Amino acid sequence: MPEIWQPIAARKQRERDACIPPAWRLKSLPTQSTNVTSIPRTCGILTKEELDITEQYDATSLARAIAERQLQCVDVTRAYCKRAAIAQQLTNCLTEPLFEQAMQRAEWLDHQLKRTGQPIGPLHGVPVSVKDGFQIAGTDASIGIASLALKPSTSTSPLVSLLLSAGAVIHCKTNIPQTLMALDSVNNVFGRTLNPLNNKWTAGGSSGGAGVVAAMRASPIAVGTDIGGSIRVPAMCNGVYGVKPSSYRVPYEGQQSGHLPGAAQLGIEASAGPICASFRDCELFLKTVAEAKPWNSSPGIIPGLWGSMDARGMSSAPRPLKIGVLYSDNLATPHPPIHNLLNSTADALRKTAHTVLPLTPPSSISAAQSLANGLMGLEGAGTMADHLAATSEPVIPWLKPTFKARAPRTLHQAAALHVRREQMMKDMLSLWRAPDGSEIDALICPVAPHCVPPIDSWKSVGYTSMWVLLDCPAGTVPIREFVEEDLKGEMKDVPGGAESLGRFDDANRTLWEGADRSVYLGSPLCVQVVAPRLQEKRLCDAMRAVAEAVGRDDVGDVMSARESSVNEMVGAKL
Repeated sequence: MPEIWQPIAARKQRERDACIPPAWRLKSLPTQSTNVTSIPRTCGILTKEELDITEQYDATSLARAIAERQLQCVDVTRAYCKRAAIAQQLTNCLTEPLFEQAMQRAEWLDHQLKRTGQPIGPLHGVPVSVKDGFQIAGTDASIGIASLALKPSTSTSPLVSLLLSAGAVIHCKTNIPQTLMALDSVNNVFGRTLNPLNNKWTAGGSSGGAGVVAAMRASPIAVGTDIGGSIRVPAMCNGVYGVKPSSYRVPYEGQQSGHLPGAAQLGIEASAGPICASFRDCELFLKTVAEAKPWNSSPGIIPGLWGSMDARGMSSAPRPLKIGVLYSDNLATPHPPIHNLLNSTADALRKTAHTVLPLTPPSSISAAQSLANGLMGLEGAGTMADHLAATSEPVIPWLKPTFKARAPRTLHQAAALHVRREQMMKDMLSLWRAPDGSEIDALICPVAPHCVPPIDSWKSVGYTSMWVLLDCPAGTVPIREFVEEDLKGEMKDVPGGAESLGRFDDANRTLWEGADRSVYLGSPLCVQVVAPRLQEKRLCDAMRAVAEAVGRDDVGDVMSARESSVNEMVGAKL
């Protein structure tokens, strides 16, 4: 069969480029490896007011300013569309710019606010990007697969509809890797997304484009999805916040995945969640979804208003937390800077009156990654392989060693995997009890055992995929940048690091032992925060505590009374 994917890719890229008006085009592009996050401020495309909108506000304060008539939706939307256009030219982070539609919606939202005096929802006028797989009627959801391109969606994903009902402006769709099962966002249709902090580093995947637009402040809320780390990894790579809820909390259905419809329900469940530069915007997204009562329109959603997503029954008043530290998944030993980061974060928590104690996981934790891999591969990738074969599209290099169509698992094989999963979920409940029997509020652990690596070099998913397997909500918190002092230390200096733990650790160690460590200088160092299953508010309380303890200035205040009243006022309308 002739290779026919190239003309499809060329057409899609031409159409995408045509969505950027000439006045929004950069006069030149950087020619060297560089941090491009300052270019929106220096390129002259954004006005002073547009820079102020995109840099001095987060989604929470934008919603308030619009509701109070301090800002207009059209001005906010134009600013973010222009900034997204700049980000696209610098990093290739978008698949579908929706600028024209976004401006039309913003005009309508301004008209509605003027006519009624009330916002239509808690996100009235707030620009939101969505990962490419989310469907919007009339727009492609090709997920970077040529055979799925040029086939506009005929319906809109339930989460997108919910966000629109809440007043959001969907201004773009973001790039992803081929098959959605890679940790570096590159595909043959749209190309590779680059990390704006340094184009030598991976931008992460599979929500790589979402991580980039958040870091570039090109979208105050970037919606991604996560089945093995696809929200938390890009958040780490781009130095922003990201939250993976438990499954069936946020509407996930109605997406283009490229897999056999319904197969995901038989294996391991993915979830949708936010990636944001401001932590409180993650909370705003999750609360907006919960208060919209999505179980009324998406039957699989587990009911629960935001206040109920914490089984401890706590009041909203902050109190000292008991935080566990999980240093290892017993598969890949954290590199010295990652181990040291956990220690320094623990020290910062203790200094802010929280109790911190090391955790000893059950021995079964070492099987988590292989079990997750088994449940993710029940279908055997046959449907995805057919999509690629339809246009003779080649597999991207990152996937070549592992991607091939296999026979689907039998019923008995799938059942056996679920029996093992249930036992592991029981075993891991011990993580939430201290030795004295008291309850642990949350735990911190690595997002990965290594730092942000070069392109196509991500080596470990165990620290993120285990929480999908256990269905625990988990999030990424940026702590600081990698500095000269972090270059020191050897694997033997890390507890348990004298010898490799096996083949996963062998691969992990290649990024430190004998590697050019200077590549990590300036890269984001992050921790992962985890809470028990279905307790997203509890997770957010712990993420806030961690971010505040280490002195982050992008946490944002707890939602003000005014903001809360606006949310409650409009929540009943959704």
